[in-house]
Amino acid sequence: MVGPVQSLLRQRSDYTYKFNATAGRHGWLRLTPAYSVRVVEDILDCCIGAEAILDPFCGTGTTALCAATRGLRTATVEINPFLVWLTKAKTAHYSKGTLEEAWEKGIEALHIVATASNGLAPEPPMHNIERWWPDRTRLFLRGLKSSIMQVSEDNPATQDLMNIAFCRTLIQLSNAAFNHQSMSFKSGLQREFDFESKHITFRNELAAVIDSASYPLRSSASVLYGDATEIHSYVNGKFDVVITSPPYANRMSYIRELRPYMYWLGYLNNGREAGELDWNSLGGTWGIATSRLADWEPSGKFLMPENLQSLLKEIDKKGNRNGALLANYVARYCEDISAHFKSLLPVLHAGASVHYIVGNSAFYGVLVPTEKIYKNLLQQYGFSNVEIRAIRKRNSNKMLVEFAVSGTSP
Repeated sequence: MVGPVQSLLRQRSDYTYKFNATAGRHGWLRLTPAYSVRVVEDILDCCIGAEAILDPFCGTGTTALCAATRGLRTATVEINPFLVWLTKAKTAHYSKGTLEEAWEKGIEALHIVATASNGLAPEPPMHNIERWWPDRTRLFLRGLKSSIMQVSEDNPATQDLMNIAFCRTLIQLSNAAFNHQSMSFKSGLQREFDFESKHITFRNELAAVIDSASYPLRSSASVLYGDATEIHSYVNGKFDVVITSPPYANRMSYIRELRPYMYWLGYLNNGREAGELDWNSLGGTWGIATSRLADWEPSGKFLMPENLQSLLKEIDKKGNRNGALLANYVARYCEDISAHFKSLLPVLHAGASVHYIVGNSAFYGVLVPTEKIYKNLLQQYGFSNVEIRAIRKRNSNKMLVEFAVSGTSP
């Protein structure tokens, strides 16, 4: 049932990834599940006196970059190595010399490609890669990737900036269409661009990246590769504020939209690696998870939400195809987030505030009230003043809403 508050909500594009596109470094690479800079900034505005910010689910580094811009000590943890790299690049300090060198080396890389004076990087082993890019475009991208490595091998910071511009270029030149929650492909084949058009595309993307990188940050961020269900194993010190947006309980693969970047930069080599990464993320998603979920059983090591069993039975009721599988998915999601809350306690100051941006979901018309699950688990782990605030509609489905769940640590 849709409540009166939800019925008055707007979709608010400024509270989504769309707002980030024109927000400097935040807009370097597009990821639909990324939450808005505005959401984080609104929360930080209310955290008067906070000095240390933690984001256990880094994603594209929105929280870390916001905190570093304000000069706050910040740490963030991410299980996807590509996103670790991206956030480190986003929150890095770039000297004027590095920025100038990145531009000069980028132009040099384009000259190398134009004169065919270098070899080609291997073609990424993506499934149906020809659906993404026409033959000549792939040859250009392979040559550009090789030349970037050649001219920047002695300066990792310069290489990072050029690789981000490369990622932006490969999406610009692709047949991918970002017209819904994930991605699809444009109807028909994209026309072949001449070299000059490709050249201009990379040059423009590099200029945009360098321009946004020129604005200095007031502090650095500690960006760590790790698992949010064991957050205490990775971060040092204690924190005043948690601002984060974990994966929602909707079985959407977070790898799917990142695949082109990850394959071209060597973070993925085959579909099985993508499936493993999805399985290890909060709750597990597509691919390998489908077969593993059928045999998954709760560990019994963590607190679980009240009324969970009745919810699982409703999802798994007779007649729901794959109901048992989806019930297991929801159960595993709840166990993973419970494990996260337990691991979070040792790294928080007493009285620290936590803020989780989460969305609910529905399976076979059965609403999974993720926000209430979070509230119940936080209370069981001793958090006080736990509140739920609906912040926006997620799409035209009136049931699906995004919430801010906040509380105070014991």
